[in-house]
Amino acid sequence: MNAATEILSAERISVKVARTILSQSKDGYHPNIAGKWGYVSGMTLTAIGRLGDWTSEPEYQAMVKRHMDVFVQEDGSIRGYALEEYNLDHINKGKNLLKLWKETGESKYEHAARLLITQLIGQPRTDEGGYWHKKIYPFQMWLDGLYMSSPYMAEFAKTFGESGWFDEAAHQLLLIERRTRNPQTGLLHHAWDESREQYWCDGSTGRSRHVWGRAMGWYAMALVDSLEHFPVHHPKRGQLMGIFERMANAVLRVQDQESGVWYQLMDSNGRQGNYLESSGSCMLTYALAKGIRLGYLSEIDRQAAERAYEGILDRFVTEDEQGVHLHHICNGAGLGGRKYRDGSYAYYMSEKVVSDVLMGVAPLLLASVEIERLREQADSEIDSEKI
Repeated sequence: MNAATEILSAERISVKVARTILSQSKDGYHPNIAGKWGYVSGMTLTAIGRLGDWTSEPEYQAMVKRHMDVFVQEDGSIRGYALEEYNLDHINKGKNLLKLWKETGESKYEHAARLLITQLIGQPRTDEGGYWHKKIYPFQMWLDGLYMSSPYMAEFAKTFGESGWFDEAAHQLLLIERRTRNPQTGLLHHAWDESREQYWCDGSTGRSRHVWGRAMGWYAMALVDSLEHFPVHHPKRGQLMGIFERMANAVLRVQDQESGVWYQLMDSNGRQGNYLESSGSCMLTYALAKGIRLGYLSEIDRQAAERAYEGILDRFVTEDEQGVHLHHICNGAGLGGRKYRDGSYAYYMSEKVVSDVLMGVAPLLLASVEIERLREQADSEIDSEKI
């Protein structure tokens, strides 16, 4: 453990990360969370809410409600949301609606949650029933979209007793895994084009060319967060757990041996220009830690997640009087679009590398909470053995 890790370990890192986020607020509102109905701000609120559950500190849940109420109107409409865009990214922030409805019983949260379900009912699909990532990306499934929508569907099903949404979540998760999985490595490529029309895809498989670390992170988080809500008797639960275990082993095979974290492109370790990237590393660490804690990853050693987390702290995290900082974050990556992204190696290397954006900080908070919970669980098991 280096000096930076020792400083960060003096207090719960999860609390330090959250305090850093809260310190950036003005008059109680964080500009990047209150400014837009978006998936990154939604993930950040989810992370803060998880910390609130973990620490029982009311300020975190209050922040979530305050920022969600910027958008959710009394009639359940959502300011800044456009159903007709049929964009899976718009679903992600809705996870906080479900939690707020359970906590408060206010009908506006249920109405808003059902508005998002209305989008999913009409979401354009591939011939096999897979959701297009967005209406503007016809016939394309992206791993990103599974995190945005599948855990939402599973939690909606559990919350309102509408079990068909468990079936839908399972269908989406299994379909994209089958279509994007590389049989040689077990890793999942960023996206799949059913039409084979896009320049970024392989003409025979429809898969995009590379395995992007954050896309793998999105999917890993989608699996573990969905499974958390699935009933034990659901016929697809075991299959989902099986592909999670298989995928986790594939991910660990390409874990950087020196640092314990993962590369921007996970199928190109050591290639010139490729770099260790923090947001995907945080997402994968979160998914592994949570999967181990909940018993979904029966043959994955806890030390694999611990090693990754220590690598994150050593390689990517610094601390000063302004709080905790996260570095080496890929600012964003996609495929196609007006300013065409061709999915090449050069493209993924060309995206900006930044510090402190919520795209990376929110996964750091999620990973920190899960590692802390996993450690407490392990300590509790040791104490039980001593009795």
